[in-house]
Amino acid sequence: MIVGLSKSGLAIVLIAALGVAGCARDNGRPTTGGFFNRQEVPLENFTPQQIFERGEFELEDGDPTEAAFYFGEIERLYPYSDWARRALIMQAFAHHQDKDYPNSRSAAQRFIDFYPDDDDAAYAQYLLALSYYDQIDEVGRDQGLTFQALQSLRDVIERYPNSDYAKSSILKFDLAFDHLAGKEMEIGRYYLRRDHYSAAINRFRVVVEDFQTTSHTPEALHRLVEAYLSLGLLDEAQTAGAILGHNYQSTDWYEDSFALLTGQGLKPRARGNNWLAQIYRQTIRGRWL
Repeated sequence: MIVGLSKSGLAIVLIAALGVAGCARDNGRPTTGGFFNRQEVPLENFTPQQIFERGEFELEDGDPTEAAFYFGEIERLYPYSDWARRALIMQAFAHHQDKDYPNSRSAAQRFIDFYPDDDDAAYAQYLLALSYYDQIDEVGRDQGLTFQALQSLRDVIERYPNSDYAKSSILKFDLAFDHLAGKEMEIGRYYLRRDHYSAAINRFRVVVEDFQTTSHTPEALHRLVEAYLSLGLLDEAQTAGAILGHNYQSTDWYEDSFALLTGQGLKPRARGNNWLAQIYRQTIRGRWL
């Protein structure tokens, strides 16, 4: 069963499945019951329903490339039919199954543009977001697709808050957000290992200021303690330790920072008027001025 179809779409899938079950097969392709070889018979000779059913068969048979072709042909041959609407969302799905993310994104966007009030518009928006999200681990340090994924997932959450896809989008949004913070940490640690303390601090500061709700914040604060101590900036190091101790006292990161500070005769406490002291006053003391 194809996830994401409306009730009408689901009915079509079930009809197609019944048709496939009754077909004889020749070299892995159905030969009766309305199916055909597109190299031998022009698609113009078949109804949109027959072409749609062939696309469904190709999906079930594990060939999303062929499936996307047939669904696309319905859009080309019968552009104003109800079958074209149904085929367009299936085309987006088939391209996504094929990991052809640009074409999946294109088909999903066309569906949103042409049928914004359709029951499957939420699923189209979700597929569009997935076309970015599913590539996050493939993009190395280029975070452009991650930002695109965040924006597209936000669109699902805001436009379709009551849909089946909003909850999944919220989870994926949090994971993508965490991924961005993780990349900042990776670069910051790289600089720190090479004693480029100022560059490392800039990366850890981004995590503390812009990604404070992610799982990387405790480590970022600890790394700030390390970097500031290495630079001899004791007020900043102590203040980072104070924020870490207030919010994450039970973590190993706080224990390590506490050991570093006390080893130099220092304590985790807010000192000075630096950017960390401002965060301490605002978030812990509740003083915004």
